Amino acid sequence: MDPLALTPPVLSSFQITKSFNTNQASLTSLSFDDTGDLCITSAQDDSLNVYDCKEGRLRTTLFSKRYGTGLTRFTHQASGILHASTKEDDSLRYLSLHDNKYIRYFQGHKDRVISLEISPLDDQLISASLDGTVRLWDLRSPICEGLINTNGRPIAAIDNAGLVFGVGLNSEVLRLYDIRSFDTGPFATWAIPDYRPFHTTTTSTTKPYWTSLKFTNDGQHIIIATSTGTHYVVHAFEGHVVKRLSGPDAYINLHYADADALSPSSPSPSCGEEISVSPDARYVFSGGTRDGVVRVWDLLKDVNVEDSLLPPPAASDCVHYPIVELQSHSSTAATHPSSTKTGINVLGFNPALMMMVSGGKELDFWQPIDISS
Repeated sequence: MDPLALTPPVLSSFQITKSFNTNQASLTSLSFDDTGDLCITSAQDDSLNVYDCKEGRLRTTLFSKRYGTGLTRFTHQASGILHASTKEDDSLRYLSLHDNKYIRYFQGHKDRVISLEISPLDDQLISASLDGTVRLWDLRSPICEGLINTNGRPIAAIDNAGLVFGVGLNSEVLRLYDIRSFDTGPFATWAIPDYRPFHTTTTSTTKPYWTSLKFTNDGQHIIIATSTGTHYVVHAFEGHVVKRLSGPDAYINLHYADADALSPSSPSPSCGEEISVSPDARYVFSGGTRDGVVRVWDLLKDVNVEDSLLPPPAASDCVHYPIVELQSHSSTAATHPSSTKTGINVLGFNPALMMMVSGGKELDFWQPIDISS
């Protein structure tokens, strides 16, 4: 991380410093390499774009027209990436960026992969699919090393120590497993109660579904992203919701999205890639999938209705509102229907540099400006 401390004033000063109009279709995933020097995006046009975060430029563009490009992650070597397929089958594919050749295929999933993470500790990886399975793999072998049949819709993530993985099931239950002995079952199972942190005037009866899990770097919290723009902060040791992160995008999603748009098996404006956590585990960032606004929540800040950006909610006192809202290029979609811009589909805070990346169809680099003043 840069020597400059990440504080609310610094966050408020973030502005777009570079934009790329590289893609012909919406972005679907974003990943940084371990050093933070590079980021890669995938898109619905079957492209993979690698960007230099330090120099602010596009390095290379590759296409996978045969297999499609779903969720994409850097391996621990910046010359290799792993991506899910969207065509032909639902395999994971290990690609060398050096010579644009596939090194290995990981076959087994029978439906779209909706979670994909590489362990920060080693070459283990975890994937979850709409086929109801969670699979553990090793980059060095095409053979699946572990299989969990959930009989539901799972999402999954590995903690920062590489020792525990979490599985969210059917948007209701969170399970934690020891990665070394997962076959003995979860060591913790918590029901996360459904909660609608919206004004009672909403006409929607659609239940939000979970789109992704993220462990904070300090291991204290698990962030559950949902399809409506409201996200749960769960205590990683006790399993209760300590904060519900909400903002205007949640209202927009519930009011204007129909049941099909929020169905777990249908394309949704939210894929779980639009949420990120700062390296210091203090801030949660979320891109508005409909209004294109980047919102920031401070996990250390107590809930204070007087300081929130919205009126007090109708229910629980653990609803937490953003401390910062940033207008992106994508936010023009909300106010100018004829605009070609979209909401934010992908967002990530760099693990090593003081910069953020977000995008819908156009990709934006963000950095703090005039912080001395």
